[in-house]
Amino acid sequence: MKKLTAVLLTVLLAASFMISCGGGKIDIGIAMPETHVERWVKDGNQLKLEAETLGYKAAVQWANADQAIQNQQIQSFLTQGAKALIIGNISEGVGAAVTTAKQDGAVVIAYDRIIQGTHNYEYFITFNNYKVGTLQGQSIVDGLNLASATAASPRYITLFAGSPTDANANFFFQGAMDVLLPYINSRALVVVGPAPKHYTDSAFQQIATENWMPEVAKRRMEALLIGDARNVTLDAILAPNDTLARALLEACKADAKYQGSLPIVTGQDAEFDSALSIKNGEQYSTVFKDTAKLAEAAVLLADQLIKGETVDIPGTVLATGDLEAIGFTGTGNVKTLLLDPILVTKNNINVPVNAGFYSDAQAEQLK
Repeated sequence: MKKLTAVLLTVLLAASFMISCGGGKIDIGIAMPETHVERWVKDGNQLKLEAETLGYKAAVQWANADQAIQNQQIQSFLTQGAKALIIGNISEGVGAAVTTAKQDGAVVIAYDRIIQGTHNYEYFITFNNYKVGTLQGQSIVDGLNLASATAASPRYITLFAGSPTDANANFFFQGAMDVLLPYINSRALVVVGPAPKHYTDSAFQQIATENWMPEVAKRRMEALLIGDARNVTLDAILAPNDTLARALLEACKADAKYQGSLPIVTGQDAEFDSALSIKNGEQYSTVFKDTAKLAEAAVLLADQLIKGETVDIPGTVLATGDLEAIGFTGTGNVKTLLLDPILVTKNNINVPVNAGFYSDAQAEQLK
């Protein structure tokens, strides 16, 4: 029965792939990790559009946060003759598929999530993820006016991080903590619950959120509210992205203690629902990463690599110095191109709106 189920799954995946690319040959295969985080749906569609605009035949697949499925999708792209792969991976388990791709002579670009465990691929293209974290941390400093807080009258915060299999989560967290640590060390800011100071601390695993799943974060928040945070009122929650931020806010809104005033909650990705929440005074901030520009840059990079041209991508910088660590895969460094993120609060919600990040109907609701 298990074998039959596996066979049926493989057939369904293959059928889905053939429908998505219309059968026949493709030039660029786009492998995205999941659909439960809104931005990956937008990114996949935008990447396909950008590739087609440059005259390439492209196909996109989403893997439901399952690395085995994504590896099968990548193999299907190669079978269809893909010259380049743009991969938003799920875990280090993508390494075998990357090795196969390189053996087939395909260009491989890690898209906004570094491929760990191997540096045998061309480029990693992403945003300055350490800066994403520093922007989140600074929004908490400003929102809580931590300059006026003291050990005698502290503010209270709890910490959440992204998926433990996503290296970006480490940089988001560390950027935020490097901003917050002076206040934590002075006791002006008190951490409620697990309190790692660095992503290498064992306690980091306790605040990490498997596969960025909002229900996982919400359950932990609910347990925290009746546990470690029962006898304090939280002033802030470090949330690594918007999907988790909204889940954490849902948990808080169900607690009578926060009916009148919600904690400051950070985020990332400028998802519409979070932008609306910010406008309505619930979520405090997000970090806008113009993924349309990232998709455009990634496809232009693929185009230049396919053609053997010198890489020159407007709006990006090559990671150097301390930022080279963003491109460390565990086995070595991969060339990394960085775009710049922007902090968004209620005061500048017009920034992603003016960038055309939302539909016209959504933009109207944010005016």
